[in-house]
Amino acid sequence: MELIKVNPAHKKYIALIELNRPKELNALNLQLMQELKEALRQLDEDETVRVIIITGNERAFAAGADIKQMAGKTAIDMLNIDQFSTWDQIRKTKKPLIAAVSGFALGGGCELAMTCDMIVASETAKFGQPEIKIGVMPGAGGTQRLTRAIGKARAMEMVLTGDFIDGHEAQRLGLVNRVVPVEMYLHEAESLAAKIAAMSPVAAKLAKESVNRAFETHLDEGLNFERKNFYLTFASEDQTEGMNAFIEKRKAEFKGR
Repeated sequence: MELIKVNPAHKKYIALIELNRPKELNALNLQLMQELKEALRQLDEDETVRVIIITGNERAFAAGADIKQMAGKTAIDMLNIDQFSTWDQIRKTKKPLIAAVSGFALGGGCELAMTCDMIVASETAKFGQPEIKIGVMPGAGGTQRLTRAIGKARAMEMVLTGDFIDGHEAQRLGLVNRVVPVEMYLHEAESLAAKIAAMSPVAAKLAKESVNRAFETHLDEGLNFERKNFYLTFASEDQTEGMNAFIEKRKAEFKGR
């Protein structure tokens, strides 16, 4: 891996992926996205990992796609490159994903953060979809996820003007979970990850899948999907351990089985 740093044992049960193109403000070129795709695939299969954090640096989470790679391309070139297929691995990752965002999260960077399940932001964070300013529009889920997160009117304004919002506004609108001082944003993401990692990995995967299904189905279908996943948790050793620990007034020791 050249453009990302991967630490599968960053903390107990927590893996850390760090985007590592600091001179380019972590612009998401094809190589970086391919490396991210492969890292997520490996971590999703690693039984020692329960939660994955994706971060950049204090100055930028990711300031967008690499425009130099796209300038001059035709529609057919872009279709053949199929750059968005690498995003499918992020969306399909079964383990909880937390974006730890400081500085710029723009264009593809904002879309990458939104593809994660939760976002912890620093007070310097700036979110935006400024693609309109270079004659294009979001293409990696920006119009869809942003609208679901903050509503049509504000999403339309951000997409059509290219204006940014800061971390506090993003939290108020429901885009991020919490905002902390810049020196604390990664620590806060780690604390959230540790709380989730202490839960049953089986239940966490099924719960994540069910919450995501709420955005993809009608209520009746979503309720049926949730109910089936709820029943499925009773096939796990974690369910037996969790309920026994509750009855016996002790801390549960989940094994992910």
